[in-house]
Amino acid sequence: QVQLVESGGGLVQAGGSLRLSCAASGLAFGAYVMGWFRRAPGKEREFVGAITTSGRDTDYAESVKGRFTISRDNAKNTVYLQMNSLTPEDTAVYYCAGRTGTIQYVRWRYDYWGQGTQVTVSS
Repeated sequence: QVQLVESGGGLVQAGGSLRLSCAASGLAFGAYVMGWFRRAPGKEREFVGAITTSGRDTDYAESVKGRFTISRDNAKNTVYLQMNSLTPEDTAVYYCAGRTGTIQYVRWRYDYWGQGTQVTVSS
C-alpha cells in the first residue's frame, strides 16, 4: 500500500531552520506531484507548497515564499521541505501529500497523505 512518512520535525528557536523529509513507498513516486501542508493549533490544514513531478517547478503559499524551499529526489522517492527563518507562526503539524496531475492548492485534491510531523518554533 502507499505510505508517506514524514521526518525531521522538532523544536527550534525563532530564526532557525529545519529540513523535513517525506519518504514515499508503494507508488510510482516520479509520477506524483508532491505537496506540503500544515495544520496549526485551532486552524484548518493549509497549503504550504508543492513541487512538480520533475522537480522543475514549485509553488508556495505567500506566507512562506522566500523562506521555504521544496525539492525532491526521485531516485530516493523522497521530497524535502527546507524551512529557514522560522517564526512561531510556523508552528504546526506538517504533512506531505501526493497526487497525479498538476499542482493543486487545496487538501482534498491530494490522494495520499502522511501522518505528519510536529514543528514547534519557540520565541
